[in-house]
Amino acid sequence: MKCLSCLLLCTSLLCAEEPRQQLDVPYVQPAHPRQTLDVTAPPKGSRQPVVVWIHGGGWQRGDKAEVHEKPRAFVERGYVFVSVNYRLLPEATIHEMARDVARAIRWVHDHIREFGGDPERLVVMGHSAGAQLAALVCTDDRHLKAVNLPLSIVKACVPVDGDTYDVPWQIATVEERRANIYRQKFGDEASQRDLSPVTHVARDKSIPPFLILHVATHPETRGQSERLVQALQAAGGDASAYAAENKDHGSINAELGRPDDPPTRALFEFLDRVLKTP
Repeated sequence: MKCLSCLLLCTSLLCAEEPRQQLDVPYVQPAHPRQTLDVTAPPKGSRQPVVVWIHGGGWQRGDKAEVHEKPRAFVERGYVFVSVNYRLLPEATIHEMARDVARAIRWVHDHIREFGGDPERLVVMGHSAGAQLAALVCTDDRHLKAVNLPLSIVKACVPVDGDTYDVPWQIATVEERRANIYRQKFGDEASQRDLSPVTHVARDKSIPPFLILHVATHPETRGQSERLVQALQAAGGDASAYAAENKDHGSINAELGRPDDPPTRALFEFLDRVLKTP
């Protein structure tokens, strides 16, 4: 005969509620196959902060399913986690990708209450190419204005190991072969400047607080992160960079969300500070 405590433990495990999840949700109509998102939410609750995650992949590959530890980590802390796909090169320009992200945020704003989320407490994050898109949407308010949203609904931005917050500077500092690849992706000099988050940093734009995570030993992502932090701070913004030791471009993303991961601890300390319970 089982002891009472064992029976109670078994019952509690059986009754444990799984996160709510909805996959491949179109965020525009009619939708391109890549204009979809995935939602993972705590089993219950309301007015919970929301993370919008933008995958990387050089603006030409990648998928919203490549989220590793993040949905579990955020849901366990009472966040709703949304992972976004967007159209890719060569079918779409980087400007159009940013507009796709803005459209996804519009869908989140309109529907996330159905999953217990708070549409006024959004966190925008992304890795690599997704870091550039996250930073761009959170500094160039034209993208959210195009979908009739104010930038003020975004309460925090966390780009992860991006190298194109200042595209002309990146092009000027890498070897010619790579510089030509960036030119192919970002266009002429005017387009390069327009797609650079640093170009759009200014006072009184409701730019959210930034925490920029980057690999400590990578000179390009470190330099680009420090460049964006300096621009944000010069405009009176709340911005800092976190240099992740013992990481590379892949592991800083794949390990984000692990309990023993130092960048993860820095991330949640930042979010605890800037997100206020309404």
